[in-house]
Amino acid sequence: MLTKINGPSIIEAAGNKPKRIEEYIGRVNSGTKAISVARMVSPPGWQEPGQRPVFDEYTVVLNGRLRAESEDGVLFIRAGEAVIAHAGHWVRYSTPEPEGAEYIAVCLPAFSTETVHRDDDVA
Repeated sequence: MLTKINGPSIIEAAGNKPKRIEEYIGRVNSGTKAISVARMVSPPGWQEPGQRPVFDEYTVVLNGRLRAESEDGVLFIRAGEAVIAHAGHWVRYSTPEPEGAEYIAVCLPAFSTETVHRDDDVA
């Protein structure tokens, strides 16, 4: 059996500036709880609250540069590179560079606001 996805659902993003989240597969768009696949378009200067999710997040940067901060330090992920944020570990994403970033995020199991465990503030 095949399930065609005709387009994404646009999801409101957390953070200090508007960021576009296009969920193709996940709890909102396809009712899928096992995995979520979303395209993100993040403006320059965007930063979200830190989080300690119960899911693994696999991120592939398509354009620009993404900043990923963890308790171990900071990584900058450029177009053509990827990063894995492991479940249970604190992470905060931002796009401080002038070009912002476009990236694909895959979460296993699917992203949910109940399991992301965001910090209370943005800074």
